[in-house]
Amino acid sequence: MSKTPTTATDPILATKDVSTVTASGERKQRLIADVVVRPAITHEDERGEIVEMMSRAWGFHPAPLHHVYASMIRPGKVKGWVYHKIQSDRMFSLSGFVKYVLWDTRPDSPTHGLINEIYLTERNRGLLLIPPYVVHAVQNIGLVDAVFVNMPTEPYNHENPDKYRVAPESVPYSFDKGHGW
Repeated sequence: MSKTPTTATDPILATKDVSTVTASGERKQRLIADVVVRPAITHEDERGEIVEMMSRAWGFHPAPLHHVYASMIRPGKVKGWVYHKIQSDRMFSLSGFVKYVLWDTRPDSPTHGLINEIYLTERNRGLLLIPPYVVHAVQNIGLVDAVFVNMPTEPYNHENPDKYRVAPESVPYSFDKGHGW
């Protein structure tokens, strides 16, 4: 993106927005290979609401449920950078506002090196599949605690965890982008 005057008579340096959604409202972002985002539907009535997090009927991922846990992130905080060699993460954002950032480090992947920013919130819930060797972190971008549920494809191994931490300075992404537009 170049910062140039938008017209010959416009002296203001500006960056022109790029199209991020289609006319029907679908995001144009190219997802990392094998990453899946399944939007969730929240059903409301006068008593409250219900949202399905995962069902075998969806065919989302063939691995059965072995281990399920909830994680909370305080406003402005980041959890990550991590990846797994064996398991895939199946993350469901339940409450709050989070940004998942994924980096494809798989050398043989058609999307090697690609970075994805995926926003899931209590108004835009969804189930996110993160395959092995995709480095990821999650940031609470809201003003209250955010909660997500993970249903990894493998049970947690307390003696030999399948979790590898990556130094933030080695990831080609910064959460500190300053103020938005």
